[in-house]
Amino acid sequence: MVEQARQFAAGEQQPVEARLASTVVLVRPAEAGYEVFAIRRVTTMAFAAGMYAFPGGAVDARDFTVELDWAGPPPSAWAARLGLDEAAAKAVLCAAVREVFEESGVLLAGPDPASVVGDVSGDDWEAARVALIDRSIGFAEMLAGRGLVPRTDLLAPWSRWVTPEFEPRRYDTYFFVAVLPAGQRTRDVGGEAALIRWATPSDLFDESLPMLPPTRSTLRQIGDHHTIAAVLDAAEARDAATPVQPRVEFTEDGNGTLIVPG
Repeated sequence: MVEQARQFAAGEQQPVEARLASTVVLVRPAEAGYEVFAIRRVTTMAFAAGMYAFPGGAVDARDFTVELDWAGPPPSAWAARLGLDEAAAKAVLCAAVREVFEESGVLLAGPDPASVVGDVSGDDWEAARVALIDRSIGFAEMLAGRGLVPRTDLLAPWSRWVTPEFEPRRYDTYFFVAVLPAGQRTRDVGGEAALIRWATPSDLFDESLPMLPPTRSTLRQIGDHHTIAAVLDAAEARDAATPVQPRVEFTEDGNGTLIVPG
């Protein structure tokens, strides 16, 4: 990473455009207060290989063309909250709901604004999840076919992280917090995840698991709050529009240090 930053500072590289992305931190009640859901990426991935992360991924082109009703604040409110135009805000939200379903088997959607689907671990739901991953069906098509709307009100914006300019693969990622819906459970769906686990934020820190700076920083920030209610209250006051971007600072002798804001 430091060498990439050095080459960039020397003008040997040009920054690539950061792709919009969404990440969802699932939480559930536990004896110790609450737990978060983490996955370890397979080592064959081009980005974050072998790292622990939360479910998420890049916005897909289809996320920009989703035309369906949803439960929660109107697009204009989400655009203001996220610092995006309405089309991009809608895409980020759709990607968040889609990605958490693809990577954990949890679906933040319901037949109306007051309810959420129950168990979605059956064979028919698994077929729909796989179809989303291989892009043989669109997210809007899947929801509409089942009479569902995404519950965007279940997504609590937490932060926005942008990959440093010197990285060859860059993302503009919005982090959300969501409570695991009653009646649903996470599953080991394979694919990009080599391992899944529920654990308290402190347990994940104590084990010094490999994580990228945005994941570790988000875990630390959430862990400062001891109940789910406190986490959600904190989310309401957070700035989810201003990007946080790590950087490398060089000393006179040429050594570099990664600086992670916040």
